[in-house]
Amino acid sequence: MDELLFRSQGALREFLTSRMDFIVQEIQGLGADYLLKVSETDLAEYLTEKYVLESPAVLDEEIHQLEPTDAELQVRSLYRGDQSTYVRGTEFQVIVPFSGDARLFHYQPSHYTLNPPRGEVYEHRLVLTYQVQQLDARELQRSISRTMDGIREYLEWVAADVERFNGALPRHVSRGIAGRRQKLLEDRKVSQALGIPLKRREDAPRTYVVPDIRRKSPVRRPTLSTEESFVPEPELDEAEYENILRVIRDMARVLELNPRAFAGMGEEDLRTQFLVPLNAQYEGQATGETFNFQGKTDILIKVDGKNIFIAECKFWRGPKGLTETIDQLLGYLSWRDTKAAILLFNRNRDLTRVLMQIPGIIEDHACFKRAVDLRHETDFRYVLHQPGDRNRQVILTILVFDVPRPEQPTP
Repeated sequence: MDELLFRSQGALREFLTSRMDFIVQEIQGLGADYLLKVSETDLAEYLTEKYVLESPAVLDEEIHQLEPTDAELQVRSLYRGDQSTYVRGTEFQVIVPFSGDARLFHYQPSHYTLNPPRGEVYEHRLVLTYQVQQLDARELQRSISRTMDGIREYLEWVAADVERFNGALPRHVSRGIAGRRQKLLEDRKVSQALGIPLKRREDAPRTYVVPDIRRKSPVRRPTLSTEESFVPEPELDEAEYENILRVIRDMARVLELNPRAFAGMGEEDLRTQFLVPLNAQYEGQATGETFNFQGKTDILIKVDGKNIFIAECKFWRGPKGLTETIDQLLGYLSWRDTKAAILLFNRNRDLTRVLMQIPGIIEDHACFKRAVDLRHETDFRYVLHQPGDRNRQVILTILVFDVPRPEQPTP
């Protein structure tokens, strides 16, 4: 039975709002241990892919009609007191295949008319039915054209609303995950400070099942490699991480402004120059103990015997050398949300070529997850995962500095 398209189930705005609410409910329904241990990036990608909408689009080349059939048409006669009578006629059906989400044909977009088109909605097709008493090909063709023009116009309005929804989706998902994780983490820290054994609630929700979300292919929620309860680990605050990097950049400017004083220094000597201002700022502070040189680890912060920040100082020796340095860092870091840095000193003359190679090297690394935009021209930031566990993330910033070559003795 024909219905008014783009209207039967209410406003599209309300449908889109309800999907945003479903996301919040799903995040709230995830187990605390799962949400605290899973990779935020992977979970955000999963939820975004799960809830993103595909606007319908008519597949013009596949439009076709079915064989006409006889039909009894109900007509009203003014001469018989507006009573209905039935006459013989013909029924024509036009099949309009489409791609995208069929549900969007039932909701009224933010722009609309008072006379929307009619049709029947199925999973991947619309059925447009025309019953006529007098056969007139031109008039029937005009009717079909008016209906199709109306459908295309409405689909443009729907697409505009859906595009805004999809554009806001990643930020909404990320904020929902971050807010829930922060609340759970604060709860765990307070609970741990009480010193009383923790026992899992038997009635705690394990998951949330969203009703009938249809999509082209299954979207799998990221899994964990262990079911052990989450224990809060010491973590470097984002602001402190940025401040450490600022101190390093400031020291690099001193190095660049006084090239002769640093020209003969090797990696260890250059590292010492960065340790001086870092120790001046952080020694004795609550954010950590102090920066130290231990073994092959160049610069680090430790809390309760655990590293929460590590930096490696290396001269640029090509792509292989940078890959080996990343592997070395990942070997040091053993828990999630650890922040690290590589101080990459370049003594080649073509700094631009070095900078152009770095993104490809990182993106080819087996632990690469995504890049993070930075405003600094010679800085790069990436999210990596620990080898063998995608849920244990590392934020890595690479800072590239041009340092002078050692002066050659005069022959």
